[in-house]
Parts: sequence; C-alpha cells; structure tokens
Amino acid sequence: MSQSFTIRYGNLADLADLQQLFKETITTICKADYNDKQIQVWVMGVENITRWQTILSEQYVLIAEMDNIIVGFGTLDKGNYIDMFYVHKDYQGRGVASALYNSLETEARHQRQKSLTADVSKTARPFFEKKGFQIVTEQTVIRQGVELTNYKMKKLIDNESKESVE
Repeated sequence: MSQSFTIRYGNLADLADLQQLFKETITTICKADYNDKQIQVWVMGVENITRWQTILSEQYVLIAEMDNIIVGFGTLDKGNYIDMFYVHKDYQGRGVASALYNSLETEARHQRQKSLTADVSKTARPFFEKKGFQIVTEQTVIRQGVELTNYKMKKLIDNESKESVE
C-alpha cells in the first residue's frame, strides 16, 4: 500500500486543524499510558491560544498532509528543541512520524545544532529511542494538580557525518 504524503511548512491558518489533531491523538493514542484525568488536563493545553499562535509564528513548524488532510505535525523551537510532535490517530504506523522527524533533524543540522532535545510522553518514548534519543531524566509535570510523567530526552547530532564516536 503506497503511503503518499507531503511535508510543508505550517502557518496560522492551520491552527484549528492542528488543535483538533492534538486533542484526538492524545485522547485515543495515549490512553494506554495515561489515565482519564491526565489526558483531560493534557488536552486542556489546546485552550492556550496564545501559546499555539506563538508556536505557529515563531517556531519551525512542519505539517504532513495526505489527500489534503493534516496527518501529523512537528515543531522545532530555537533550532534544537522538538516542542510539539503528533501524528493523527488514523495515520499511525504509516511513516508520517519518521518523515516529520527526519525533516526536523535535517533542519537542526542545517542550523549547525549539536543536539536535539524533547520532553517526550510515555507513548512517544519508544519512537524517540528508535531515532537515537536517550533519556536524560524522568520528569513529573503537574498540571492543575494532576501529575503526568514524561522524559527529557536528548540526541547528539554530528553535522560532519552520521557516524557516532564511542
């Protein structure tokens, strides 16, 4: 089965679609790793319109589209921090995340960054580990009195080559 999607830059006109994808992904895909209260407070982040507008106007935002449907998005803040990274609940396992991630890493390399960091959910942790990230620390984030566990992760990137030094 051919999975044909395109990657493009995101903009403020994408705001509502990205917020919807954010909510649907968390409420369906993250159910195995987080309880209902945790998901509820996590999803409430969609209500911070100022933050979303800032992300879309100040970060490097990439969107994956398939048949004019946004199937994923990722953002790079300050060239080396993956701030947002979500794939549509109906398009998991189709290479969308890898394509978005590879494009974000390419941009970080282009900006001569030495590493990438991200605060990664339990759900996303295996994906980031497959991409070469390592856990720096396990974190407990408290939102409205509800604890959520995530991981500060980091990957060193070599701008000269892809070989790792041991």
